[in-house]
Amino acid sequence: MPDYDDLAARIRALTHGETDEVALMATLACEIHHSDDRFDWTGFYRVTEPGLLKIGPYQGGHGCLVIPFSRGVCGAAARTRQTQLVPDVDAFPGHIACASSTRSELVIPVIASGERLVGVLDIDSDQPDAFTQQDAGRLQEILDATFGRD
Repeated sequence: MPDYDDLAARIRALTHGETDEVALMATLACEIHHSDDRFDWTGFYRVTEPGLLKIGPYQGGHGCLVIPFSRGVCGAAARTRQTQLVPDVDAFPGHIACASSTRSELVIPVIASGERLVGVLDIDSDQPDAFTQQDAGRLQEILDATFGRD
């Protein structure tokens, strides 16, 4: 498990004063991805129009380019604005297999000031049941601090 206090401090230092959301996503994707070996694919899907996510900055192999809110784990997180912690992607109805190696997934909505949904942070692991509630909570704190959620 990453040292989340260290990760949060590093991200705060790297992103201080930055307001461009794509730049923030790129920095977070890199820092989060390299903080833990469980993280096989780490990236953002951005809300580009109502009901639609498009791939943003990421680390790892290719991701899906477009995900509607109506499909998959990322769509569920965007649609409900609730974190999706999926220990076994094969058991998730409608899971989209962007990579055949993915066994578990953690998707956290990215919400900015004014409760505006910016997108989702998607982390895939090639290990089953790789993520914990602590991962979800600490990463949500980092996202909220970085994107200025009220």
